[in-house]
Amino acid sequence: MYQLITYMKTHLILIWLCISLFSFAQNDTIKKSKYHFWENKAISVGYQNGLVFQTNDFLRGRNTRAANVDEYQDLFIKLSKRTNGEKLWEQIYKYPTWGFGVYVADFYNPAEIGTPIALYGFLNAPFVRWNKGTFNYELSFGATANWKSFNPLTNQYNVAIGAGQSFFIDAGLNLDFELSKHIDLVTGFSLTHFSNGALKYPNSGINSIAPKVSLKYNLYKRPTYLKQKLPKFQPTNEWEVSTFVGAKNLIFIDSVRPDIIEQYEGLLFPVFGVTAVFNRQISRKSKIGFGMNIVYNSTVNAEAAAKAAISSNDFDPIAGPLGDKIQISIFPSYELLVHKMSLTLQPAYYIYRKKAINQSPVFHQRIGLKYHISDDLFVGITLRDYAFHVSDFIEWSVGYKIGKK
Repeated sequence: MYQLITYMKTHLILIWLCISLFSFAQNDTIKKSKYHFWENKAISVGYQNGLVFQTNDFLRGRNTRAANVDEYQDLFIKLSKRTNGEKLWEQIYKYPTWGFGVYVADFYNPAEIGTPIALYGFLNAPFVRWNKGTFNYELSFGATANWKSFNPLTNQYNVAIGAGQSFFIDAGLNLDFELSKHIDLVTGFSLTHFSNGALKYPNSGINSIAPKVSLKYNLYKRPTYLKQKLPKFQPTNEWEVSTFVGAKNLIFIDSVRPDIIEQYEGLLFPVFGVTAVFNRQISRKSKIGFGMNIVYNSTVNAEAAAKAAISSNDFDPIAGPLGDKIQISIFPSYELLVHKMSLTLQPAYYIYRKKAINQSPVFHQRIGLKYHISDDLFVGITLRDYAFHVSDFIEWSVGYKIGKK
């Protein structure tokens, strides 16, 4: 045993000496790599306190406290990188910052809502830049957990959040002032939306608006902005074709299954379809266009069929005449281009669909994010909602562009 211990000690000492020599030899390289990692980075810590829109009965006071959920507060911390114009898109967007953040919210009702925590990515880009500050817009998208979601026995009033997780969407404006060599004061406001995209009902969602303030510490000296000569822009046209899949949760209360928890699990119904859009790129940042969406929505008139089949456990959500479940909509389209990412806004209108029970409005909205794997191939996620705050379902898509590069 003593020999074994001596053997291990000797080898550990040799390993330690090798590591020390390697570290010493690579000291300058490590310092440079550390500097390179933190170069143009900043850490922000901030606070918000604002209003919750009264969009459902739970928020309007139908809860155990019999009080409106009409205000909230949150803390956030962000790690950001300030671009310096090394890439052409950075100059086009006036040298924006981008990064990741963590957000913790308090709706003053933790027993029924919980303390949601969000992890998100963001882009903050200037409208106007001057010597000591910028006026910016900021877009954020991420995922939120730690909700106290709806439960028919223990949390039966919370119709706002039906699952323990949700999507996080935030948009706002802010002013960034340089206070010193390393410190900025950032003030502004933002609109925030929480929803799970109808993957679990109930899902009325929570929407809020709040002013915000934060301090940003720039870890190294402020960057020197590079300026390239921009090539002449030529408007181009393209066709964009994509296919998508999704799912929608429906709940049916019946007398066959006595377990109320099981009933409120509901059933997941598939949705899938295709989208075609004709776009014209009118600037380096923007495309406008017109499109059509064809969707097979298996939730159409599904309640009667589901209730009839629940007792036999033989329910086929895709059963039924094809024409009854086809829905066709048309829409104008706007696309904001940011390097390989883009944001799409599409106010849509159904031109064909079968009349159904509890039908959503004819006018609806589509908001999406796309990531371009190559010049022609992209993947995306699109939220379809109505009344500007109620989720219908989420489209997970893959698409291809045909047109002039």
